[in-house]
Amino acid sequence: MDINDVRSVVTVLGLVCFIAISLWAFSGRARKGFDEAALLPFSEDDLPAAHDGRQSKEGNKNG
Repeated sequence: MDINDVRSVVTVLGLVCFIAISLWAFSGRARKGFDEAALLPFSEDDLPAAHDGRQSKEGNKNG
């Protein structure tokens, strides 16, 4: 077995992994999880703290 045989085996294994991941990503079972993950940036769980109008010492340039 020479280096070209090893390269061929690695290429075939890479192709098999790519096809397996592609089939998993487009399967119906994974769709629900992906749909939920796609909406995460729009969730309202991480709203910023309410600003009460006070400035910090660093932000106050008058004094």
